[in-house]
Amino acid sequence: MECRPLGASGLKVSRMGLGTMSWGTDTDAEEAANQLVAFVDAGGTLVDTADVYGDGESERILGSLLADLVPREDIVLATKAAARRAAGPFGGGASRGSLLAALDDSLRRLGVDHLDLWQVHAWDPAVPIEETLSALDHAVTSGRVRYVGVSNYAGWQLATAACGLRGIGSTAPRIVSTQSEYSLLDRGVEAEVVPAAAHHGIGLLPWAPLGRGVLTGKYRGGTPADSRGASTTYGGYVDRHRTDRAARIVEAVATAAEGLSTSPLAVALAWVRDRPGVVAPVVGSRDAAQLAGSLAAEELTLPDAIRGALDDVSDPAGGADHAPTEENR
Repeated sequence: MECRPLGASGLKVSRMGLGTMSWGTDTDAEEAANQLVAFVDAGGTLVDTADVYGDGESERILGSLLADLVPREDIVLATKAAARRAAGPFGGGASRGSLLAALDDSLRRLGVDHLDLWQVHAWDPAVPIEETLSALDHAVTSGRVRYVGVSNYAGWQLATAACGLRGIGSTAPRIVSTQSEYSLLDRGVEAEVVPAAAHHGIGLLPWAPLGRGVLTGKYRGGTPADSRGASTTYGGYVDRHRTDRAARIVEAVATAAEGLSTSPLAVALAWVRDRPGVVAPVVGSRDAAQLAGSLAAEELTLPDAIRGALDDVSDPAGGADHAPTEENR
């Protein structure tokens, strides 16, 4: 799998990331192991989790696999903090105390002594950004984190954080990545997040690059019983993109896939993977068979004519940036 630099940094990651949001809920440890092995065998390196996924179970499962199945040095290990909400003075949010406590907990669950990429999961309006950034700086200087990023930040929030870290001093870490929802069904980040990231040398890691599964075409004829759309956990998550506009885009993707003798999944993933500023879409799969479909997109480059047609049918017509919360991620 091709690798790309993560923003203006020396860190290189595979141009597709493995997402683990369903690990510990809809995906058990055995299936997670199958996914991780298939991903690494295909040359994938970036594995993304978060302390809130499965209430920490995603990190615990990943940690057990790093100990027994895949060498730690073969992956770029990324996790997130700040979305957790719990009782007590350090129960969540992006305060210095909460973030550093969350970092210690993540390292313990993962069974490692450092993270390759630690990300603030969401902007916290209750905490001064300077305090949040001081925690990122300390995490790096203490040796527990190599690189830092953010997730679900609007354009102005991303720029504020990038400038704020530089203000700490010349030796402070820089923000190298930002995660945002980005797909043919949701191009809102193009208005402000993408330009802000480009200006500050920050790489974009799209989440939900398959439109929460809708772009695979699986919902064209209804809701499969074994799909996320039928799940009590993820039904509302998927429904956000089950609209008339989305249906038109899905049909265009299916037509393109038929013409290219490939899958709608591969077309949708190749489109977002090669957008300006994108480093690596983060793809979550229920099982290894679904992941195999995503890995097949590595061989696909969309012809200019098809890319242009998909650009046109999915044109957001001036849609604005938004910063999704964990509740709809």
